[in-house]
Amino acid sequence: MRLGSGTFAACCVVIEVLGVALFLRGFFPVPVRSSSGTEHQTEPPAPEPSAGASSNWTKLPPPLFSKVVIVLIDALRDDFVFGSKGVKFMPYTTYLVEKGASHSFVAEAKPPTVTMPRIKALVTGSLPGFVDVIRNLNSPALLEDNVITQAKAAGKRMIFYGDDTWVKLFPKHFVEYDGTTSFFVSDYTEVDDNVTRHLDKVLKRGDWDVLILHYLGLDHIGHTSGPRSPLIGRKLSEMDGVLVKIHTALLAEERETLLPNLLVLCADHGMSETGGHGASSTEEVNTPLVFISSAFERKPGDIRHPKHVQQTDLAATLAVGLGLPIPKHSVGSLLFPIVEGKAMREQLRFLHLNAVQLSKLLQENVPSFKKEPGFQQFKVSERLHANWIRLYLEDSNSEVLVSLGTKVRRQYLDALRTLSLSLSRQVAHYDAYSMAVGTVVVLEVLVLLLLSIPQALSSKAELDVPLSSPVFSLLFYLTSLLLLALHVMVCTSAGRSCYFCSLSWLTAGAVMLLISALLCVVASALTKMFLDGKLLRKSPACSGSEWSELELLILLGTMGHVVSLGASSFIEEEHQTWYFLVNTLCLALCHQVYKNYFPGPDGGPQCHPYIADGCDCAAAALQGRKPAWDGAELGGIHESPASLATRPGNEKWVVLASPWLILACCRLLRPLNQTGVQWAHRPDLGHWLTSSDHKAELSVLAALSLVVLFALVQRRCSRASKIAMALGLLGVYCYRAALGNVLLPWRQGSKDISKGIVEARFVYVFVLGILFTGTRDLLKSQVTVADPAVRAAGLWELHSGLVLLAALLLRPHNLPVLALGLLIQTVMAKFIWKPLRHDAAEVTIMHYWFGQAFFYFQGNSNNVATVDVSAGFVGLGTYVEVPAVFLTAFATYTGPVLWASHLVNFLSSESSSGGSLSRACFCYALICSLPVSAYLILVTTLRYHLFIWSVFSPKLLYEGMHLLITAAVCVFFTAMDQTNTKP
Repeated sequence: MRLGSGTFAACCVVIEVLGVALFLRGFFPVPVRSSSGTEHQTEPPAPEPSAGASSNWTKLPPPLFSKVVIVLIDALRDDFVFGSKGVKFMPYTTYLVEKGASHSFVAEAKPPTVTMPRIKALVTGSLPGFVDVIRNLNSPALLEDNVITQAKAAGKRMIFYGDDTWVKLFPKHFVEYDGTTSFFVSDYTEVDDNVTRHLDKVLKRGDWDVLILHYLGLDHIGHTSGPRSPLIGRKLSEMDGVLVKIHTALLAEERETLLPNLLVLCADHGMSETGGHGASSTEEVNTPLVFISSAFERKPGDIRHPKHVQQTDLAATLAVGLGLPIPKHSVGSLLFPIVEGKAMREQLRFLHLNAVQLSKLLQENVPSFKKEPGFQQFKVSERLHANWIRLYLEDSNSEVLVSLGTKVRRQYLDALRTLSLSLSRQVAHYDAYSMAVGTVVVLEVLVLLLLSIPQALSSKAELDVPLSSPVFSLLFYLTSLLLLALHVMVCTSAGRSCYFCSLSWLTAGAVMLLISALLCVVASALTKMFLDGKLLRKSPACSGSEWSELELLILLGTMGHVVSLGASSFIEEEHQTWYFLVNTLCLALCHQVYKNYFPGPDGGPQCHPYIADGCDCAAAALQGRKPAWDGAELGGIHESPASLATRPGNEKWVVLASPWLILACCRLLRPLNQTGVQWAHRPDLGHWLTSSDHKAELSVLAALSLVVLFALVQRRCSRASKIAMALGLLGVYCYRAALGNVLLPWRQGSKDISKGIVEARFVYVFVLGILFTGTRDLLKSQVTVADPAVRAAGLWELHSGLVLLAALLLRPHNLPVLALGLLIQTVMAKFIWKPLRHDAAEVTIMHYWFGQAFFYFQGNSNNVATVDVSAGFVGLGTYVEVPAVFLTAFATYTGPVLWASHLVNFLSSESSSGGSLSRACFCYALICSLPVSAYLILVTTLRYHLFIWSVFSPKLLYEGMHLLITAAVCVFFTAMDQTNTKP
């Protein structure tokens, strides 16, 4: 069966996406779970240890507090409370922390530092899986044992106001609730006012036991303006006022109750230096945890410095405070200062219950639990505790009793610390079978793409897929039977713990048949290449040729990038790799230009592999085509070697200067956004521009960038699209002015600042209009008039619409990134690719490299924290999932998408044959498949690495998303190629 290179590549990438999806499902593991009965079945508490004497303490201890109020401030960093900002903007809280009746901690949140997984960690005490990053968008009901469910079962009356994630996790647990959406990040005022407006009434009522408040405004300010925004201080002052109101009301109510009340100040995660969260930087994982109660009275001079604890410790502490069983899956330990004021027997009782719960969880998840140091320490502690109980029942006032009790308490605390650490290391079990199946599919596709290079990059851009030969059929049947038998064996032993085994037999069988078919195609391709003797054989005309500098750079750069993914430091600082590659590429192009424009010893241009008859490229040898460059490949009118050196003076110097101009643009963009990990905390030009003191400079820069955008885009647009583009870019500036990011000459101050919804929707109208015009021209060129000019105009209209959408979604200080990106595209198309006559494969790889570099020029990194969530809500009045996800993804991958779009435009306008787009699609699929395939093997090998969740897992998500975008690009390439070849 014969297929075009583009169609074949698109099919391969789609199959690869399925393989990566299966791998991700197996890689993101299932957290440790207790296997004892149903999730929320109440078990009798462990009795107090005894040694020859019977103890009457066999029930759960009574609650320590009458009412509990939990104030969770989203994205509250520890330095916002314990640092200089806390002293300045939260004076009352600072007083309570330093001199009041409180215990303060710095709670470490494990990645991923996003809201839903962190809430689960707070109430269950377990470590949620990294896949909860995706589930964060649509939280399902929480079935895992947790403090909220235990409280409801115990008859506690709970009220909640704030982030509706809680309502989704606990749909029937609150007697009263008012949820607010957490994804509309443009709102940082009403979202908190809707919580605070309930306080005056609810604090006067006595019909509740637990009150939970989740404030979102601080997090939204971080997403839109960053941690240095002046809005941060105002919001912290507002939260301090809320804490004053709650604490005062709780103290007043204690006069009528026997037990004290408890106020807990906490956060789900912190905030990075860019305002986001999701990764593992210190600013994102360190959160304040403050317990405030009259039970914690301190003596004069008692200085309590915040201690570092784990965020998962809160679940066990709250359970003890409310007189509830500790959640079964909790890996946290009781925060001892909370019960330090109780009698020794009560202290040991609390510690024993926590140790029993952790030891049970260890037994159910670690086969060799008896050899674990934590379990051994627990057994020693339990024996000592039993001796203490015996001594206590005999004589409760001896000094020996106090000394032994102190020793038992210390032993319990050591055991809890060790048990918690052991369980945290065993937080997950990987689904190795699903990972293996997904990896095999991806690797088969990669090998098939590599073996197809000679045919796919040939002048015909077609290849023969041997699906009907008898040998293929026999091998296919045998392989299928073998794989199905293996599947039955694995699933019989694995059971429901394996995701792939839980699929229907029809689905699993189809995957096995696909693997068998890919294996047979690979075997057939290898056999054919060896029999024909064409494996990497050079063309006779090129027997003495060498690889050019550009070809060596492309090969070594691509392979070097793939190899660099094996080091965590290179993943964290991957932007440095791409900056180095594009800068080196500019220097290589400069070398090529100079070789063509400066005459050789004979008075003519120096020999160049793309021009001289005797110097063909190595890619041509792989393709099996003639060494002479085929002018039809990128079509158009191309100069002869003599004319290249005899261009008009001005144009010649512009061509000579073009690589240096591109290099200068790339260098200008580097200091705009600090990214990565090592230097992300350092101030950059973007921070300087976005500060309130430099709003005028940002306004001028944004306006100039929009003018440059219009000048570069309008040159190939129709008159209607030019007008729409001009009005749309004007609307972009007005939208940013409405948000207060930039200034308008006729508006003074910030009185008229709004959400900019009207202005953004005004721009969306023009975006849709330009996209509609482009789509109409494409359909017209395919259905009615087979005119390449109409088709090229339609493609450029689509590209222009995407540029306008990007200008709307990118933050104003990133508009120069967009403008300089289009400038580089224009310069390279006119002064590099056309004069030097690079083939489609090389042009494709250069587009890919620049697309990756511009991904990082935007300020992105391989951390989830750098995703600009606010872009998903531009022009939206409420949270709408599909548009929000699409806009966020487009804003994140603006660089790769716009460079891929420009590639289609360039090849379509410059090529007179239908093969260039097909070859470009194949090259794009191949160069994207290389890092993905290598990374799956790497992650599988390093799945127990120390940085697997903080470094490697976020990169895996980015690679999966990038492959999905590549699949969409390849499908579009194929569709355009079919349109181009249609008579």
